[in-house]
Amino acid sequence: MPKYMFVYRGGHEDMEHSSPEQMQQVMQMWMDWIQGGVEAGWMVDGGDALKPGGAIVNSDLSITDGPFAESKELVGGYSMVEAPDLAAAIEIAKGSPMPKSGGTVEVRELPNLGKQE
Repeated sequence: MPKYMFVYRGGHEDMEHSSPEQMQQVMQMWMDWIQGGVEAGWMVDGGDALKPGGAIVNSDLSITDGPFAESKELVGGYSMVEAPDLAAAIEIAKGSPMPKSGGTVEVRELPNLGKQE
C-alpha cells in the first residue's frame, strides 16, 4: 500500500496565548488521533514535532539559517501513513487536529524505491 507523508504547517500562532489546560487538550487530541491511526492500521509513523530553527542548504551550497521568514510556512511536524490512494490519504489528513487549529496538512506520496510490499 502506498505511504504518504503529512507535513504540518501553521496552527501554532495562538498556542503562545493558550493556558496550560488548553495546550494539554490540544496535545490530547493529537495523541488520540495518532493512537486511533495506529489501532486502525494506517498510521505508520506518528512522527514528531520539529524543533524551531534549522538550516537550508541552497543550490549554490550557501546556508540559510532559521527561523524562517513566514511563521505560517514553518513546518511544525510530520507523520507517515498508509492509504490506498491520495484521496484516501487526504481524508485521513482532514481528520487530524491541524486543520481544526488553523494549520495545514501537506499530503505527499512517498516513492517505493524498489521495496517489496
